[in-house]
Amino acid sequence: MKKLHVALVGLGFGGAFAPIYKEHPNVGKLTLFDTNPAVLKNTSDYIGGADCAGSFEEILSDPSVDAVHLVTPIPLHADQTVAVLEAGKHCACTVPMATSLEDIRRIVKAKRRSGKNYMMMETTLYTYQYFYAKRMKEAGEFGKIQFFRGSHYQDMAGWPDYWMGLPPFWYGTHAIGPMVGLSDSRICRVNCFGSGTMAEWMVRRYGNPYPVETAIFEFENGLKGEATRSLFETARLYQEGMHVLGSEKSFEWGFADWDAPIITTLGAPVDGRGRPTTAETVPMPNYYEDLPEELWHFTVGGNYDPLNPQDSLKMGAGAGHHGAHAHLVHEFVMSCVEERKPWIDEHLGGNITAAGICAHESALRNGEPVIVPKF
Repeated sequence: MKKLHVALVGLGFGGAFAPIYKEHPNVGKLTLFDTNPAVLKNTSDYIGGADCAGSFEEILSDPSVDAVHLVTPIPLHADQTVAVLEAGKHCACTVPMATSLEDIRRIVKAKRRSGKNYMMMETTLYTYQYFYAKRMKEAGEFGKIQFFRGSHYQDMAGWPDYWMGLPPFWYGTHAIGPMVGLSDSRICRVNCFGSGTMAEWMVRRYGNPYPVETAIFEFENGLKGEATRSLFETARLYQEGMHVLGSEKSFEWGFADWDAPIITTLGAPVDGRGRPTTAETVPMPNYYEDLPEELWHFTVGGNYDPLNPQDSLKMGAGAGHHGAHAHLVHEFVMSCVEERKPWIDEHLGGNITAAGICAHESALRNGEPVIVPKF
């Protein structure tokens, strides 16, 4: 088997990916880097040891590094991604891809020049819920998909400074991604409105007056989707929601992020007005079989029982971002090993990210339509 030398940069949230890379059968060597030496050492110790780089530049200049996974602050994503690609290395980066259309273009150009892979590590496209809805679609259970809805409610008070006042849809990929992934299309236009007010000191950083934004997205195939994103001063339980409304069945995320989804079925016509509907909450299965056996236990986190592995792997629960982390790592690694594009490449990642950037631009124009460019 071909084995990669992977560098993981940024070990706050990024630390969750370190043991997955360490145990992936196609990763021969893992190098870690974080600007905080204590975090760097603790992460290395936790996974049983790894090489530790002294700087990001050291990773870029190391010819043995094949691929870099960036889990760094949002303002660094574009410049660091371009630097990795220009250094001749495959690049995966946490969301969002960038915060401007021009930076998305820079990444696309750097990717084309380098011939290396780019992958946007969008967690919602590898969750138990997304896999379940995708299989419903493939089986024709939805009938005709009529409408999408996405949501991401999260209070970011007390997070690092660069988050404060961030335009909501600049970090809208969790709400937008599943709609694009299930649409068989791309978003081409958006109308968005901002709502509410927040502290003036937060408004000044990005010139963003809105704690909440809600948008209607138009897809190239004519479908529409609505998404709402809140970041500050808005009381709502956390949720990264995905909703698919079909002519026969619909899939809707539960009220809270950890709630089981609700499947609604439209029954056969009967005498009277309207067709009867039924609804049930459905526990999510775990699609671990798509992964190497070495990574199965990462799909259920602390709920994995090595003495009873098959039963503990059946249901999706307990793992980071609803089991997504291991799937993301596996797709990135195997796309590099197999010399193919990853699924969430610069085109899909660019559309999801650009749709959010254009949504915020529409909000600043009081809902005027904004065309989403192609990448």
